[in-house]
Amino acid sequence: MTTLTQAFDHWIRSDFVALNDKLETAYWQQQDKANVVGVEDDIKQQLLNEGQQHIQALLSEGNTDEGFDNAFDLLGNVGLYMAACRRHELTEPSREQYSPLKEASALAMHIGASIGVTPRFATAHLTTHNRAINGVYKRFTSHPAEQLFIDYNTRAILAYKRAAECLLKIQPLGISHPMTPVLLMQVKEALLDVIRSNQCLFEQLDTDAFFYVVRPYYKPYRVGKEVYRGANAGDFAGINVIDMLLGLCQANDVNYAQMLVDKFLYMMPEDQATLRECMRLPNLMDAFLAAAPQHHASGWYQEAVSAFVQVCKLHGDTAIQHHNQLVEKYIAKPSGDMNTAHLDKVTASGPPLPVLLNQLALLRDKRAAAKRDDVFTRFDDLNTLRRSIAKDF
Repeated sequence: MTTLTQAFDHWIRSDFVALNDKLETAYWQQQDKANVVGVEDDIKQQLLNEGQQHIQALLSEGNTDEGFDNAFDLLGNVGLYMAACRRHELTEPSREQYSPLKEASALAMHIGASIGVTPRFATAHLTTHNRAINGVYKRFTSHPAEQLFIDYNTRAILAYKRAAECLLKIQPLGISHPMTPVLLMQVKEALLDVIRSNQCLFEQLDTDAFFYVVRPYYKPYRVGKEVYRGANAGDFAGINVIDMLLGLCQANDVNYAQMLVDKFLYMMPEDQATLRECMRLPNLMDAFLAAAPQHHASGWYQEAVSAFVQVCKLHGDTAIQHHNQLVEKYIAKPSGDMNTAHLDKVTASGPPLPVLLNQLALLRDKRAAAKRDDVFTRFDDLNTLRRSIAKDF
């Protein structure tokens, strides 16, 4: 890190958090907690000016070519600043054609283009690539709800990554290899960790604190003339690797493919490469279906397919849990209680809330292989494999 980069990083970890805390305290004390207009405008201006001073100095310094890690970290800091300005409505995409944060936009676009990622802060900046100093990692605020949210999201992401890595290791081995059931059991344990992490979040995270203090920092904002959607907890390759290698979702499905295209630049470059590789690989469900007629009575088949069906069930359970518990509790229900003037700004993903909820429900049902007449799922295929386990294939 250069001296200027270090100074900006220190500001993000200290005064930036303190200013956001003051503003959040003021918002929280209102009857309409979602209102930010006309509240502590002097503090907002202080945040705007201090961040701009750091960014102007960095922009003048130019590209120091200190490698991907430092560039990505700096992009995250610029992104956190821009997201905070959006949260406090110092910038607001619907009233602008170009971001008023010109220096921040220029620096973000320069870095994003040079390292091949979207020019805004992404999930990895606050989870898997969020360096801690003396036990404290970067956050927008010091609110306990934000730490809880980041902690358990990071746990779930790391568990999904473990599951994906095990599934990728099966590819060169084949479904009849003795290590395949072993790897599938490791996938099972990783998915159980996801479920446990989600359950802890569901039980401990305060709904209002998340909805009014944490969520607003994940809104879409402009960088230059383009509006970029908010960071999403699913912006990593692991969960999609699981989808596709299990065979529950297909890269040639138009809706699923659109989601993959939309998220590519929000992921780390190595995740982008993994996802591209996975899109061309055969899936395990098709392999087991092809083997069933001839090998359903074989010991290797029974052991491997039993483990595979368990893994599919658990992956579906994580999707059902996320949608039916987390999305319902922390997005859908509180949205119904908020002032209607704020409803068009609820989601971080861009589309209106009803559209987003329908998209998430569709993805949940694909991952759970639910029976649906309007879209293709693996409901029948998974039942075929279940029957082959009972040896009445």
